[in-house]
Amino acid sequence: MKNQTRLALMLSGAVDSLLGGITLLLYFGLLPFDISSWGIPRWALGVAGGVLFFSGIAVFTYFSTKTDSHE
Repeated sequence: MKNQTRLALMLSGAVDSLLGGITLLLYFGLLPFDISSWGIPRWALGVAGGVLFFSGIAVFTYFSTKTDSHE
């Protein structure tokens, strides 16, 4: 895999985990925004934030630890 592709996937994983983390902070009420006025169910925001956060960490970790072996 080319280094540019690997870097792009690592960057997308980092951005996903960052957005998921912000969403989870909103869900748990640690950021000063009223999410009930947005019309989005609270549980849906928590699920979306959790999926983004953990999948972003998984993608970033996978591509950061993957070795460049040519078989």
